[in-house]
Amino acid sequence: MSRQQTLLTRLDQIGQQLEQTNDAWLLLGLGSVGQELERLDAYSDLDFFVITKPGQKQRFLDRLDWLESVHPLSFIFQNTVDGFKLLFADGIYGECAIFELDEMPDIAFSPGRIVWQDPTFPGVDLTVSKQAPPPIRRDTLDFALNEALTNLYVGLCRYARGERLSGLQLVEQHAFSQLLSVLHLLESEVVYYPDRYGNERRAEQRFPQAQERFAAVLQGYARVPESALALLDWLEQIQPVNPAMAAEIRRLAAECRSKQNG
Repeated sequence: MSRQQTLLTRLDQIGQQLEQTNDAWLLLGLGSVGQELERLDAYSDLDFFVITKPGQKQRFLDRLDWLESVHPLSFIFQNTVDGFKLLFADGIYGECAIFELDEMPDIAFSPGRIVWQDPTFPGVDLTVSKQAPPPIRRDTLDFALNEALTNLYVGLCRYARGERLSGLQLVEQHAFSQLLSVLHLLESEVVYYPDRYGNERRAEQRFPQAQERFAAVLQGYARVPESALALLDWLEQIQPVNPAMAAEIRRLAAECRSKQNG
């Protein structure tokens, strides 16, 4: 059996065990085991929600028979008040959350797929979240590019004083994230499962031209100045950059490199 089929079979088995408890309403598959089955691959995992009958949420948090009866668990970690991250003994990884029906209107999630449903479940559509996620894309360039510019400056200042980790985060995480938020304005996006919660998801497939530059702007802990200069160069190719800020960023990058080489 392929990894993909094992994942889907495991989810079906979880649904069967939920049915046996007589305490659950519904099992909702999310992500690549939800409505995006076409992108399911050997590196996918199980993301799912369990919707319980009234008053039964804590039962599924406290007693894991509904998981362990499917396959032994080798790791489980309650990462939120609502659910777990887990690893089955055969290497299948999953993340799940347990909710009661009246909680669902307040939960934000990507569109789901009903894997199992109790025949007496009320006729409520839970496949689509009632909560809109916060916007992660920007409609104009100006804010994102100027914010990225200031991230580069502050990041290099911290790197120069020896706060290399903080500098790395500002340059390669914060500044780069601003650029990711406007890539759709700069390049024709390939329609490949955009994620409403993270611009970095499948960015290589969605923005193949930009992807060719990722390595240059994400060079790592020992090469933050080089990453900053590559990011600055990218910003300057998008639109005119404030010359004073650009000069300061280049000065700081040179100072950082000099300190490293000295």
